[in-house]
Amino acid sequence: MSVILFILVLLALIVVHEFGHFVVAKWSGMRVDEFGVGYPPRARAWKYGETEYSVNWLPFGGFVRIYGEDEQDRVEGTGDVSRAFGSRPRVLQALTLFAGIAMNLLFAWVLISGILAIGTVRALTPEEVPYAKDAALMVSNVLAGSPGAEAGLKAGDAIKKVVLGDHEFTGVVPTDFTSFIASDSTQIPLTITVLRGGTEMILTATPKAGVIANDPTRPALGLAVATAGTVPVTWWKAPIEGAKLTAEITKETAIGLWQFFSSIALLNADLTQVSGPIGIAGAVGTASSHGLVALLTLTAIISINLALINLLPIPALDGGRLLFVAIEAVIRRPLPVVAARAVNTVGFAFLILLMVVVSFHDVLKFFT
Repeated sequence: MSVILFILVLLALIVVHEFGHFVVAKWSGMRVDEFGVGYPPRARAWKYGETEYSVNWLPFGGFVRIYGEDEQDRVEGTGDVSRAFGSRPRVLQALTLFAGIAMNLLFAWVLISGILAIGTVRALTPEEVPYAKDAALMVSNVLAGSPGAEAGLKAGDAIKKVVLGDHEFTGVVPTDFTSFIASDSTQIPLTITVLRGGTEMILTATPKAGVIANDPTRPALGLAVATAGTVPVTWWKAPIEGAKLTAEITKETAIGLWQFFSSIALLNADLTQVSGPIGIAGAVGTASSHGLVALLTLTAIISINLALINLLPIPALDGGRLLFVAIEAVIRRPLPVVAARAVNTVGFAFLILLMVVVSFHDVLKFFT
């Protein structure tokens, strides 16, 4: 099932990417010869206008064939040269290449906005708590060596109930929880009922003074807690909040990719922390087991990663081809076909090598 879901996610992301190229190429007056879902051998095809639309047997993505985009078209010079990719203004070539990247970011924004509208578990403000039926007090962090850590409490635990003698706490407000713990002036053991991964557990912990550095006299467990729950964002706010969240994720992803590729250049990259197709397939399976929202969230994150990776100035990626267009705009003539093909081959070989190495580490993770 994980493999099937991974293929569907991959298919959606690549088809969306190629659709971006397709739409802008059509808009800019380029001749689009074919838009295909999946890769050949061909299962079925339809001709509409000058473009052929095909469904193919290998469901690992999609493609768009724009006349003149391939170096071979430029060599043979067949067809209406004025509508070839290389004959259109450089700005239109750049927009067509960038459209796939933009479409992946747009797709991520649509998914994230939809997720917010559906509602996903997140930290809640005091005003939002009454509207969340599943509001819970969640442990967000446990101080090392604290009574909470010694009792076995972990980040992600949902605190359902705390019993102190004849008193019981079942609230979801962090300040109320802190006050309840601090009321244990005799510092006797507390019985804490938590929900962890769907399993209810009963733990025992004894608050101690001196745990919190800026409040050493207050008895504490050493826990950071927050109220979490599901409150859907209204449909008119979801696109705005979705745009903010998409921008934040994109920024953090860009920083991570910059650090990763910088470490490759410095020959100190930790490839064990990167997932290839095998690792992503496993992540998709894990996300799907947590529900539709988790699967859509992962798909949005992968879409953002795909957009940013394609923006890298590496030959065989959109970013590399954008670099070629920029160079041609400066020198005011097309790059030699042989040179462009050689550079693309080297870039493609680098990507394949990187994928092989990362996939090798993915396989090793199954045995370690």
